[in-house]
Amino acid sequence: MSLFGTMRTSISGMRVQADRLSTVSDNIANAGTTGYKRASAEFSTLIPTSSETQYTSGSVQTSVRRTVSEQGALTYTQSVTDLAVQGDGFFLVEGNTDETFLTRAGSFVLNGDGEMVNASGYKLMGYPVGGDGEAPVANGTAGLELVTFGASALQASASTVGGLSMNFPADADIIPAANLPSANGPLSEFTAKTSMVAFGNLGREVTLDIFVSKTASEQWELSVYDRADVGAAGFPYAAGPLATTTLDFDPTSGGLVNPATGLFDVPVPDGSTLSIDISKSSQLASDFLIHEATVVNGNSATGVDRMEITPLGDLYAVYDNGVRVKAYSIPLATVVSPDNLQAISGNIFAADSNSGEVRVSVPGSGGLGSIVSGALEQSTVDIASELTSMIETQRNYTANSKVFQTGAELTDVVVNLVR
Repeated sequence: MSLFGTMRTSISGMRVQADRLSTVSDNIANAGTTGYKRASAEFSTLIPTSSETQYTSGSVQTSVRRTVSEQGALTYTQSVTDLAVQGDGFFLVEGNTDETFLTRAGSFVLNGDGEMVNASGYKLMGYPVGGDGEAPVANGTAGLELVTFGASALQASASTVGGLSMNFPADADIIPAANLPSANGPLSEFTAKTSMVAFGNLGREVTLDIFVSKTASEQWELSVYDRADVGAAGFPYAAGPLATTTLDFDPTSGGLVNPATGLFDVPVPDGSTLSIDISKSSQLASDFLIHEATVVNGNSATGVDRMEITPLGDLYAVYDNGVRVKAYSIPLATVVSPDNLQAISGNIFAADSNSGEVRVSVPGSGGLGSIVSGALEQSTVDIASELTSMIETQRNYTANSKVFQTGAELTDVVVNLVR
């Protein structure tokens, strides 16, 4: 046995205990930091080669781990822009550079440019939504932009898509061709009528009167008029129908078979073509019913009142008139080994070869959790456990220092023997 080896071993023991105390110190300091993941010091032995007649003491080294995959408790707030992840996944954020990082710290607020910035100064990223209502990129970091929300500007957009599911009464009387709504005559009649509101290019509201009329067995006519053209007694309208189509139903199942696409296009006055999805409509022996009326997109020229963020990451701008327009899709990211992510100042993480490559997807899919608006994820630090670890560390450090002291005293004995 080497006395100097014993002293070196005890020094390594004090060093790793100091590392452990450093992690405890970090954890306690960040007990109130949103989205903080506690660090821990794990020890491993370094054993030199020993002979059968003599033992050579080794040393110990530290490996710092972060429980990044551990879910913190959620605390609820009154701010819509406070975001938390319930389950696996990270927000994608950007700092002063173009590099993208991961974080669970969702304490976002709007800055002067309308960007969503968290307490560390990192800006939330998402996919801007186009006019067709779909994010431009389904997976990956390409196409990500800073989420920007302007609450003051007036906006108007034309309606392009909507949905209307109806049941056509199978036992309804057949209407003669000369009296169909498409004829736009004073004797026009119909089986049932409903209406939808759409928006023109400048945000003008256009009410569409929709008439359904049975023309033959399992066959119907669907005609759409602009209510602004309605006559004093209804028909005739000042102008003909905006669109007319024939619907055919399966006599066995009652399902819609024509048009095969299930889409009905209507040119909105001073607007765009509105594609109405009627694919879920049916012809059954029941009254005329509206199964579902999907909100038509577009909006009038009104100011943005507030934002809404759904669990699936859809960010909507809610206008003064109650119209909700999807503006961004906020994705979540994950890696194969979250606990091996590289921790960086600002409570953010970067992927490397130890963690695996970043994978981006929609919240709620691919094993990812959901987004909770109006909530923050608390730190995963447990103060009681950290104080216990601090006492253990202090005792272990003292014991190692005692070994060093004993080795030093024995070395003095050896030195005195050779005087």
